[in-house]
Amino acid sequence: MDKFKAFTSTVSSSVTPFAARSQQWFKEQTGNAEAQTELPHDYVELEVRIDALKATHQKLLAATSQYANEAYDYPPNMRESFQDLGKSIGEKVSLLSKAGSAAEAQAAITAQPSTKPQPKTFAHAIARASLAGSQAIATATPQGSSVEDPLAQGLERFAIAQEKVGEARLAQDEQIQTKFLSGWSTTLNINLKSADKARTAVANARLQLDAAKSRAAAGGRHEEAFTEAQRKAIEQAEDNFVEKVDEATGIMRNVLDTPEPLRNLVELAKAQSEYHFRAGEILEEVAKEVGEIQQSQESAYAKRRSEV
Repeated sequence: MDKFKAFTSTVSSSVTPFAARSQQWFKEQTGNAEAQTELPHDYVELEVRIDALKATHQKLLAATSQYANEAYDYPPNMRESFQDLGKSIGEKVSLLSKAGSAAEAQAAITAQPSTKPQPKTFAHAIARASLAGSQAIATATPQGSSVEDPLAQGLERFAIAQEKVGEARLAQDEQIQTKFLSGWSTTLNINLKSADKARTAVANARLQLDAAKSRAAAGGRHEEAFTEAQRKAIEQAEDNFVEKVDEATGIMRNVLDTPEPLRNLVELAKAQSEYHFRAGEILEEVAKEVGEIQQSQESAYAKRRSEV
């Protein structure tokens, strides 16, 4: 019996900090632990704020990470060929302007693709479809006609404008990736992880402290009956707990106080604003150009009707 007591005493005294924390955690989960050491109220408030900041970063990053995917607005029903995605609208229009026959025009449309395929964005898809339609109508115009088809003209202008809108969207996406996504990812993956690590250290220190108190109070002993070694163990655990709380408090305040996330948010709004402003300018200009073609067609149509 004495040998058994000596053995259990040896095992108890050699319990590792990890094992002590694990035992304490299990007791708390099963409701068999004494009262837990309370965390400071200010510290708990910081934890709540950190959790809110972390959730905000995760949700907004989940939404805005689409800006890193070129084809996020590309129509799923589009069936474009390798040739369709070959040369840019500007290149095709330039080649078409030099074509002297329907065959040359068709060759320009199906010319050898560039080394880099054209972007798969909604605006680029509209541009390619518009130019293809323009060429189809122009090719169908009776031979010998000296008048360009108004719709073919309008579609070509619209195609050029849509490509510009697509390029502006890609410029916006690049800005958002470098000036917003990068910053918010850093806050989530480095700053907030640092706060999480500090909080874990606090949780472990608290478990270690309560484990030391629990071992000393085993069998219903009161504080007055604790041994000198037990008092010292509790004192060391308390000092470590206070130290970890102070460290985590400083780290969490730093993460919460940094203006970087708000700076990044401003960059997101600016990139979107610049894109929509530029897209608005481009579309307003092409609307006027196509409108002039449409008015000329209306006048010619009305004149022909009056002559009948």
